[in-house]
Amino acid sequence: MSHMSRPAQPMRGHDGHDGHDGEFEFWRNHATISLQPVAAPSILGLFGFAAATFVVAANLAGWYGSSATPQFIFPFAAFLGGLAQFLAGMWAYRARDGLATAMHGIWGAFWLAYGLLFLLVALGVLTTPTPFVALGYWFVAMAAITWSGAFAALAVNLGLAAVLTALAAGATATAVGQIADSSAWRTTGAWLFIVSALIAWYVATAMMLEGTYRRVILPLGKRGGVNVPGREPRKSIQFVAGEPGIKVGQ
Repeated sequence: MSHMSRPAQPMRGHDGHDGHDGEFEFWRNHATISLQPVAAPSILGLFGFAAATFVVAANLAGWYGSSATPQFIFPFAAFLGGLAQFLAGMWAYRARDGLATAMHGIWGAFWLAYGLLFLLVALGVLTTPTPFVALGYWFVAMAAITWSGAFAALAVNLGLAAVLTALAAGATATAVGQIADSSAWRTTGAWLFIVSALIAWYVATAMMLEGTYRRVILPLGKRGGVNVPGREPRKSIQFVAGEPGIKVGQ
């Protein structure tokens, strides 16, 4: 807010009465707001997540792999799934998107830890046990958090809700597979991760195309938003919650 040289005096509101409405009107009219444009961070976050998850899950599903695979997985997982996604989470905080901050932030941190783990494996410092119970409990925690995110996403974006639902289901199945030493559950988890990665790629692509073409190209299932291809998205400058020029979310 701008510095005031005299004490603020209550102002009359639109209804002609003094009170909190009048005080709010006074401060809003004397406030200085600095706008800082932020591109949708989830485009980067979802692409990073999709790439890392697909590469790792394809290995877990048995599509490829050898004893040397950890040497090639850890940098990809740590930087695309970890660093890129974690940065997206921090930028989502600037965009006032609590859901994206939580999901990109927590999964970015997970992939950083996962990459570090397999760096140590590649260097011969650690040997992964069978069953890998400790890793199973990693996925227990991630599944619980992601199920919460999937429920929250139903209120804003059905595409993102689908990403998180498949991801939470994959984390749940992987947790069971690692703790119970069940190859069937581990494989099921890997396939669910692949599904989540593919949906994330679609959602990120749809967001990127909407931003570049300035209209909806691929529908995302936005709740209360424009979902018809060819239609212009919602205006980026809104005045809803008493904050001129501020848009909450992405």
